[in-house]
Amino acid sequence: MGAHAGIVVTGTEVLTGRVTDRNGPWLAEALRQLGVDVAHVLVVGDRLADLRSALLFLAGTGVDLVITSGGLGPTADDLTTEVVGDVQGRPSVLDPELERRIHAIVTGLMSRRGWHLHPEATAAGVRKQAMVPAGAAVLEPIGTAPGLVVPVAEGRSGPPVLVLPGPPAELQGMWPAALADPAVHQALHRRTEIRQQTLRLWNTPESELAATLRHLEPGLGGLEITTCLRGGELEVVTRYGPAEQPAYDALAAAMQRAYGQALFSPDGRTVDDIVADALQQRHLTIATAESCTGGLLAGRLTDRAGASGWVQGGLVVYSDMAKRDLAGVPAELLERVGAVSAEVALALAEEARSRLGADVGVGITGIAGPGGGSQDKPVGLVHLCVVGPSGRLPKRVELPGSRDDVRARSVTLAMHMLRELLTG
Repeated sequence: MGAHAGIVVTGTEVLTGRVTDRNGPWLAEALRQLGVDVAHVLVVGDRLADLRSALLFLAGTGVDLVITSGGLGPTADDLTTEVVGDVQGRPSVLDPELERRIHAIVTGLMSRRGWHLHPEATAAGVRKQAMVPAGAAVLEPIGTAPGLVVPVAEGRSGPPVLVLPGPPAELQGMWPAALADPAVHQALHRRTEIRQQTLRLWNTPESELAATLRHLEPGLGGLEITTCLRGGELEVVTRYGPAEQPAYDALAAAMQRAYGQALFSPDGRTVDDIVADALQQRHLTIATAESCTGGLLAGRLTDRAGASGWVQGGLVVYSDMAKRDLAGVPAELLERVGAVSAEVALALAEEARSRLGADVGVGITGIAGPGGGSQDKPVGLVHLCVVGPSGRLPKRVELPGSRDDVRARSVTLAMHMLRELLTG
């Protein structure tokens, strides 16, 4: 049996969805790479009783290590240190040296930002952050908050608790020091290699995949397979130990035979990776002209560093006037077939390519809703066209869902059209 960990993400802003949790997924993957399986990820608000209950629950599951993120700031709702110390049987005491170090960090930070310091309020906040459970190890701050490794008190049973700050950059920056702590190292001594591979399919129903996996089930022993359908892509993630490598190889080969070109990524690369690699390898550039997606495709293409090597730019042409004046779509064409049409999508792709001096052009026009549709052109109707040196690929679709869904799915579809055109 390998090592297991539990994660507690704190913050009412995370619990209510105002802030997306980035720490839980990051920690889960970092632990997997170490050979540590994550048994639970809990999200709790800034309430003392809820945090205490989460810590006690995880201690009762037999995990080897509990990790918390957040709740280490100077304000009254930052409760993690106090609660962890109480659960571990280690009351907090002031660390004067740590207090001086934090005060120097806060003073320097406020000075660089030009903020006025209120001496009493600053001192109270710093003092709060310098309260450390007795016997805990201090991890030096990356921001203003120190991390902690809090072992359980003598006479009690339970795992040590690794207390990390909430800002992702601070948590990730503190991670190497946390792993170097003797108590953390000892807690994870039973870790074993956990391999993870991803297969990605396009336009494949989950029901079809389920039937395939049922047929293959006798040979899948030891493989942990999870599937997720989003935006038309079906992601198949498999986790396993080294001894199960032959079983995974057999699964990957069977999936390739069963799905052929629908299995567009047998090595886990995303469609974004594949498109960027194809543009780079073929020394091609790309430009976009977008109506209903409002620049989302250009934004996605430029998400990765180095995109200036193949992305020329993008035109956001939402109105008919912009389509005519910026993208050069003939007024006669707009009047004859309407803005949402295959002809206009083609014109947008061609003009984006021509006006921005690119090898590949993409045009998107549609009705994202919730209003604006008609019997002939309903909400969700989108016309797309990709044009490149090897030809053109047009597509007409009617996409379900909300306005956000239609826009997001249009962008994903455009990425796959690019993949098809560039890779054949």
